[in-house]
Order: sequence, then C-alpha cells, then structure tokens
Amino acid sequence: MNAYEHLAESIAARGVDVAAVRQALKSQAIETPSWGYADSGTRFGVFKQPGAAMSIYEKIEDAAIVHQLTGVAPSMAVHVLWDFEFEGTPTPDELKPVIDYAASKNIRIGAINPNCFQAQEYKLGAIANPCPKIRQKAIQHMIDSIEIGKIVGSDILSLWFVDGTSYPGQDDFIARKRRVEETLQAVYAAMPPSMRMLIEYKLFEPAFYHTDIADWGAAFIFANKCGEQAQVLVDLGHHARGVNIEQIVAWLIDEGKLGGFHFNNARYADDDLTTGSVNPYEVFLIYNELVKAESLPNPPNIAYMVDQSHNEKLKIEAMIQTIVNIQTAYAKALCVDRKALAAAQAEGDIVGAENVLIRAFNTDVQPLLASVREEMDLEPCPLKAYRASGYQQKIEAERGFRESKGGLG
Repeated sequence: MNAYEHLAESIAARGVDVAAVRQALKSQAIETPSWGYADSGTRFGVFKQPGAAMSIYEKIEDAAIVHQLTGVAPSMAVHVLWDFEFEGTPTPDELKPVIDYAASKNIRIGAINPNCFQAQEYKLGAIANPCPKIRQKAIQHMIDSIEIGKIVGSDILSLWFVDGTSYPGQDDFIARKRRVEETLQAVYAAMPPSMRMLIEYKLFEPAFYHTDIADWGAAFIFANKCGEQAQVLVDLGHHARGVNIEQIVAWLIDEGKLGGFHFNNARYADDDLTTGSVNPYEVFLIYNELVKAESLPNPPNIAYMVDQSHNEKLKIEAMIQTIVNIQTAYAKALCVDRKALAAAQAEGDIVGAENVLIRAFNTDVQPLLASVREEMDLEPCPLKAYRASGYQQKIEAERGFRESKGGLG
C-alpha cells in the first residue's frame, strides 16, 4: 500500500468521501493579484527584483505560469490605475488586446480593484472626504471600473479605502459615516445585476486615529445599506492581534454576507506575508468553517483571492508557495470527521471536539494533493516544477531590473 492509498483509507475511516474530497480539490479556484507579480514593498522601501512584471501583459504571463503549474489559479485580479493606461471610461476596443491575451494564456480577468487612495486630492479621504467634488471623483473612478468589469467579464468590484483621520477632532465621525454610505450607494446603483461589490475593511493604516471602515461590523453595515449584491471582503492581515477570524467568517456566512477573502499572513499588523507562513492552524480553522458551509443547501459564493507583497521572496515562487499552502489548508479541512465533531460538541466533550480538528490538521495531505495533481496532468510538486522550468531565468534575462508601477511602495 503506497502513501496515498494509506491516507485514503485513513480518511475514509473518518466517514469522509474520498472521491468528493478529490473533486473539491480539483474544483478549487484561487485568484492571484496582478500587483503580486510587480515590484512592491513597504512604505520604507522596495527591493526590486530582476524579472518583476511591469505591464499587464507580463503580469498575465506570470499568472499563467502559476495556473499552469498549480491548476487552481485560473484568474488574475487587476488594479485599475496600475494596470490600464487610459483615463476615464474605456471602450471595448481599448480592452480587447488585454482580453485576447489573457484568453490565449488560459487566464481570466478577475476582480476589478479601483484606486481611491493615491491621488493627492485624497489626502483627507476619498469616499468620506468633506469636499463633494473629491467624493464625486472617487465615485466616477469606481463607475469607470465597473465599466471595465463589464467589458472584461468580471463580476466583482473589490473596494478598499484608506479613509480615516489621524488626529482627534480632525473630522466628525457620523458625518464621515454618512458620506461613505452615500458614496457606496451611488456606486452600487451603477453596478449590473451580475456584479457583486466586496467591501474590505482594515483596522488602521494609513489613518491612525480612526479608520472609516475599520472592521467587519462597519463593512457589514455599509454592505447592508447598499443591498444584496454588496458583501464583506475579509483580508487576513487587517485585524487586531488575537481577533478570532474564523468566528467572523462563520457569522458572515450565516448572514449571507461573506463575499470573499484576501489571503495572506501577518505577525504584527498588515504584514502581507505568505499565506500559512506564520499561523497555518488559523488558516486551517478558517477553512474548517468554509468547508462546513459548502454542505449547506445554498452554499455561499465566496471569492478566494491572494493579496500579498512579495518584497523579499521571488514573486512567482512566493505565489506558488501561497497557492500550495491554501490547497493544503483546504485539504486538511476536507478531512475533518464532521460526525465525530458534531457528536463531541453535542456532548460537551471539549477535548474530544478539539482533537477531531487537531487530527485533521496533523494529517499529511501531501500524498493526496500529489495524486490529485497527477490526475490533472500536473507535476506533483508545483514549486519544484517551477524551479526546473527555467521560467525565472528567462524573465530575469528578458526583463532585468526596471522602474515600474503596479504595487504599493
């Protein structure tokens, strides 16, 4: 009996349908971000890499190699001002070359991310700014982004704002809240029925006294004020230390308001580290809630997206590592003995319930993942395959070091 057969027997003994697990893993879809392939870093500096992508075409090319090797990264999120070289509302003819190139690389354009934070006018905020003209500029930019989404076939408008204040008395809390409501509702009204608005929150930074959309509760309120097509986007790095993210996930699922994730990992604040590099158990526990939701009569439509800054690791290697870590967390969550967990919870068996989760987390799912990849005609180890492909050497030789835009830094 080989390693996979032994693992499959062990999983089946827990009452888990191994065939269903394999199908779930093959159907998994994780969106990578265009800015993750470009030079990006912290507000203190950027360590540039040879071969880092600059144009949207190079970013698509890099996203394609990640999908080619992992089989589960079929789309790439775009950041409007970083990825498109035009002002205002684009025409289909202007976007056709990008659409065609992405299709030729077997990549779909995913979430559309407007940029409402880099313009000088946004010093006091974009959607909560006291000046109506500045708020209108932000609204128009988001409406232009909606048009991009309609043309490229994206169904997600992903919104993150830096709005807030850094000093007491700088502005009125309630006035700002109402401006945010009005602005988001104006943008929401411009969306087609096929599109969802995902509202992201962040505890702090760059505003340090208060942030207008600081937590999941604020994002939830604004999403409710907009309507059913508005949901909450959870970024794993945007919380205070010690916050129970898996509880937030469970509650948002129960309310029908969990729209998506920005996967990363954090040690101190919004570190944008490789997913699973700091707290893999937390990622597993989050996926435990997500897997449970997949069995609901009407499972939630959740967008799984990566949002990381690969400032020191090689861009593509870090992205592949991230995808593999997310796959691993998902596979382990699929191995949870749900009946045993429910029975232990019903009996108040605290240790027994916890041990059900620990057993699944400690399961070595690599033979399972390797077997699934081979069935998908992929190499069993994506990172090893990438290092053997020569792609990194190719882009370093062709692109070299360049001054580019495409990420924070």
